[in-house]
Amino acid sequence: MVTVAALFGSGGSVVGPAVAERLGVPFFDRSIAQAVASRTGLSEKAVAELDDEASRQPTFWGRLSRLSTVTGEGGGSFERLDLSERDVRGHIEAVVAGTRKTGGVVLGRGGMVLLQDVPWALHVHLRGPADARARQGADILGIDPVSAEKQQKLEDRARRDYVSKVYGVDGEDPSFYHLVIDSTALDLDLCVELIVEAARARLKDHAGGDR
Repeated sequence: MVTVAALFGSGGSVVGPAVAERLGVPFFDRSIAQAVASRTGLSEKAVAELDDEASRQPTFWGRLSRLSTVTGEGGGSFERLDLSERDVRGHIEAVVAGTRKTGGVVLGRGGMVLLQDVPWALHVHLRGPADARARQGADILGIDPVSAEKQQKLEDRARRDYVSKVYGVDGEDPSFYHLVIDSTALDLDLCVELIVEAARARLKDHAGGDR
C-alpha cells in the first residue's frame, strides 16, 4: 500500500504507475473516476471532469472542500454545495479508503490522511524547488515553460488549500510521510526504485498486511 502526494511537476503521474507496476498492485488515479461513476450513476466523463477541475481551480477546491465526508467537518454547510459535488467528494474518499482492503498505489486525493492508520502503508511526498518543478512539468506535459510556471503556481496553491480545508492539516507537513523526495534532483526512475524498496521493506515489517 503506497500513497503518493505530488506537487506539480514532481512526476507523480510518471512515478505512481511505475511503482504500481513494479509492485504488481493496482494504480488508483483515473480508476477512481471509474469507480465513482459506477457508484453514483454519473458518467465517467462527468466525474473525471469534476476531478480534473479540482486539480486546477482553487474555486472548485474551495466549494468541494467545505465538507469532508470522512471527518464530518468543514467551513460550510451541505446547502452550499451541489449534490453532485458532495457525492463525488464522498465517493472519492470512500474509494480511497477502500484501497486498504485491495492494496495499491494511490496518487493524491488526501491518501496520506485517509490511510494514515494502515500500518503497512508507505506514504510518499514528491516535491522540489518550484522553478525546477515547473521545468520538469513542462517536459512531462509537453508544454511551454511559461504555461508550466503558471500551472505550477495555480496547482500548488489549490492543492495546499484543499488538504487544509478538507482535512484540517498541512499537506506539506513531513510527519505525514515516510519518504520525502526531491524528484527534481533525482532521476524519476531512481525515485521509483527508492519507493519500491521502501514499500517492500515496510510490508515485510508488517507481514500479513495487504499490499
